[in-house]
Amino acid sequence: MANYKLLIEYVGTKYSGWQIQDSAPSIQGAIEQAVFDFCGEKVECYSAGRTDAGVHAIAMPAHIKTSKEYDIYKILMGLNFHLLKNNHDISIINVEKVDDDFHARFSCQKRFYIYKILNRPIRPVIEKDRVWWVYKPLDWKLMHDVAQNLLGKHDFSSFRASECQAISPIKTLDYIGINKIGDIIQINVNAKSFLHHQVRNIVGTLELVGEGKISNQDFIDILEAKDRKMAGPTAPACGLYFEKALY
Repeated sequence: MANYKLLIEYVGTKYSGWQIQDSAPSIQGAIEQAVFDFCGEKVECYSAGRTDAGVHAIAMPAHIKTSKEYDIYKILMGLNFHLLKNNHDISIINVEKVDDDFHARFSCQKRFYIYKILNRPIRPVIEKDRVWWVYKPLDWKLMHDVAQNLLGKHDFSSFRASECQAISPIKTLDYIGINKIGDIIQINVNAKSFLHHQVRNIVGTLELVGEGKISNQDFIDILEAKDRKMAGPTAPACGLYFEKALY
């Protein structure tokens, strides 16, 4: 067996998410089909993160195992040929051979996400489905300051989706930073792992902070309540990007 690490870029708008679905297109399904079209092998493609429908990736690591070795360049170009041929919004940006024990999900030590809010009165056209459009002015500096309450180890039940299958709601957030570039408010977060919808639920709550509807103490109370009903709405999937992972 040969084990290959892939780095994948994709726009998630027209997909049901990473994971294969019976009746909807998925990122995983498209890549596994491209591998089959390339070399005739049926493989399972495992990723560092199982992104939801509509979520994008800048450099999503994944791995596949094949029964024999293939030339790296041929894999790279062959998979991209078939993805393009089938009109997928997915590109393989790098391929490398890795040790047999490498696993894109379980070997991962840290995951990085970006969330983008377009904060202006006019709706997006070029960036449609790539950002969350919020027309009301947001105080991004206040959002950044309040977000620092999330650093470290906490019970994140207030920001956990009801369908989350994680054994524990306790996670450790290593970094959260917010800045503004032009009309884009960018939220960067990283941790070893996240709960289902954790980032989007945090962003939805911080947006209320930016509007002035939630104070710093309110935010602390929400975190400590460990109750999803106390926090803000789930931010739209279109603004979320899996940025990278460290191993």
